Formats: sequence, C-alpha cells, structure tokens
Amino acid sequence: MQGFILNLNKVKDEDLIVTILSKNHIYTLYRFYGARHGTINLGFKLDFEVESSYKVTISRLKDVIHIGYKWINNRHLLKLWQDFTHLFYKHLKDVEEIDEFYFNLIDEASKQWDKQNPKRVAIECYVKLLQYEGRLHTENICFLCGIEIKDEVSLIRAYLPTHKECSHTLTINKIGLKELFQSQSTIFINDKEVDRLWYILLEGL
Repeated sequence: MQGFILNLNKVKDEDLIVTILSKNHIYTLYRFYGARHGTINLGFKLDFEVESSYKVTISRLKDVIHIGYKWINNRHLLKLWQDFTHLFYKHLKDVEEIDEFYFNLIDEASKQWDKQNPKRVAIECYVKLLQYEGRLHTENICFLCGIEIKDEVSLIRAYLPTHKECSHTLTINKIGLKELFQSQSTIFINDKEVDRLWYILLEGL
C-alpha cells in the first residue's frame, strides 16, 4: 500500500516510530534500523507493508520503497513540504480509520508543489480541507465580536474572518479572499498576503 509519513520519533539504537497516512487508515508502526534500510524522512511518500504479531503491541513497517518527488532534492521545497505535511499529524493524531480525502489532498499537493509557489498550493489545499470539514466561514461576520465586517478584513487561525481592529493582524483584500473561499484559488492574492496566510496555516489545521 502507499502512504505519506506524517511524523517520525527516534527510539533506541536509531529505530523509529513512524506515523503514516494511507488512503483509509493512519498507521503507527515500528521500523528497525539496519544497513539495508533506505533513508526515510518526514513527508516522504512510501510503498510499504505492515507486519503484525500477537507478541508485540505495535506492528512493524516493512518492505519500504520510497516513491520520490521530482523536486525532492530542492531543499527549500522539501522544508516547506515537511512543515505542511506535519500539520496533518497534529490534526489527525487521534484518528485511525479515515476518509481517503486526506490522502488524495496531500497527493495532489505533491504533484503541484513545484509548479507554482508551494505556499499557494498549501493554502488552496487548506481551504479545501476547511470546506470538507464544514469549518470554512465565508460570511463577513467578525469571529471575535460578532459584528458585520464592512471594510477591511483580517484572518486568524482556521482562516476565521475578523475586523482588523479586533485581531490586530494584517488585512487580506476582500476580492482575493472571496475568490479563495469560493474557488480555492489564490489568483487574486498577492505574495505578501500569501505569506500571511501561510503563517496562519502553520498555527495548525
């Protein structure tokens, strides 16, 4: 089966506890260290098998093949990718069975990661996730004070809209924000606003 590494924890003798998102399941697996084992890292896409045993409480990760991205050697893109994929670990850490939406979302992002500003790819994916989970707030109502936003709009975590004066954060242009929420496109968002939306995203899904 295939999956994305969402988290790695080192244990004794360089062994690893690996959290992997597959199409319908999140696995927590043990990977023994060995000279024949290829290097794996956060954000990598793998083809793998799960070996279970009644003698141990955690299944073993085996027969690992790294499915590389064509941009894998670009350190800048890889760092942004690892920051992005690790957010899913925190968001889904209490889940085992899962809808394939999440796997497909990350998989599609990996294919677009080097085709445009990767922060734009991540932001557009995040809006799709918010919409899928029923958490996308498109009304011009301030999340903090409950009053309509008539002028400039700011966003806080989960892209919740606020008055600039309520959240004391930078504004996002309304036309670009409307297009983002309606079409999952950052086409009318400038690079400075993209950076702002990226930092909000890093606060957590």
